[in-house]
Amino acid sequence: MMQHLATALGGVLAGFALAVPLLWQQQRTLTKVRWAATHDDITGLPNRRLFLDRLRAALAGNTPVGVVLLDLNHFKTVNDTVGHEAGNDLLDLVGRRLTDLPGPVLAARLSGDEFALLVTGDRDTTAGAADAAWRVIATHPFRVVNGELHVTASVGYTHTHTHRPSIGTRQLLSQADSAMYEAKVTTGHVREYLPHRTATVRSRDRQRP
Repeated sequence: MMQHLATALGGVLAGFALAVPLLWQQQRTLTKVRWAATHDDITGLPNRRLFLDRLRAALAGNTPVGVVLLDLNHFKTVNDTVGHEAGNDLLDLVGRRLTDLPGPVLAARLSGDEFALLVTGDRDTTAGAADAAWRVIATHPFRVVNGELHVTASVGYTHTHTHRPSIGTRQLLSQADSAMYEAKVTTGHVREYLPHRTATVRSRDRQRP
């Protein structure tokens, strides 16, 4: 009887020993899949989905936040002249610099060479983060696989309390995008969303030949 129990117990332990690594591997795979669904594969930053989730949560909690959008000026030229590998290196390095910005800032890569910052705090905090983002990109060159690259960015930002507290995610992104567009067609530096000024810039740009 004891021998049969020992044999059965040995079988159970052997099965458990085989199952544990399998369960661990399955859990590891599930963790990777979940991470990939919410993060960018080149920079490791949160992607558009996670950024929007965090923005929605902040708005639902009536937390004062700002949205900063930026893209790299002439990024296509980088890919065309030094190659996509160098372009990916540049995106990764930009992401690292944005992640190192001080304060309550969440950096994300939305698509292509477009990045976003979700800034918790007042309007001045958002303006400071936008200026800091521009400086960390433009001030020092980036060392990539083919050498060094000097790049600048066009940065636009807006804030929930600039206009009304009930503003939604789509409106905030649209406002920040308009300000970024204004920066791109004027100075290429930093612009805050101001409805009348941005509308004028877009109107003038459409009239260009």
